[in-house]
Amino acid sequence: AEGEKGELCVRGTCLSLGYYNNPEKTKAAFIQNPLNKSYPEIIYRTGDVVYYNERHEIMYVCRKDFQIKHMGHRIELGEIETAVSAIEGVDQNCCLYDTEHSRIVLFWTGLASDTQIVSELKQTVPDYMMPNKKVHLEKMPINLNGKIDRVSLKTQL
Repeated sequence: AEGEKGELCVRGTCLSLGYYNNPEKTKAAFIQNPLNKSYPEIIYRTGDVVYYNERHEIMYVCRKDFQIKHMGHRIELGEIETAVSAIEGVDQNCCLYDTEHSRIVLFWTGLASDTQIVSELKQTVPDYMMPNKKVHLEKMPINLNGKIDRVSLKTQL
């Protein structure tokens, strides 16, 4: 439905047959289309959360694997990251969920202070989305693809 969030799935004649030499990952991502009960139709689960806007365009929200359940609420860590990105003095940021301690951890670079971030986030996100731990970094770790290295950051939880 319009405005309802869901996972983006794709289908078509050029769809891959699966992940090379990885049957477990293939089984999880390449599934029978749940909307088609008449014949076999394989779809690929992208892991992207999207919704249709009022013009029926697909709008990207975040990655499904960055969605957590914290304090009884479903939270998309990307929403927190977007709010932090809007704070003056924040260059880069990344939110991770520390399952061992049940807390949201914010990593950021830039000149913004911890108190500035908390003060401004209180105006834009609900209390249950507030990071429980904040870590200021001189430099954000970057992986070979040029993206924030979340694996490296997880070692700092």
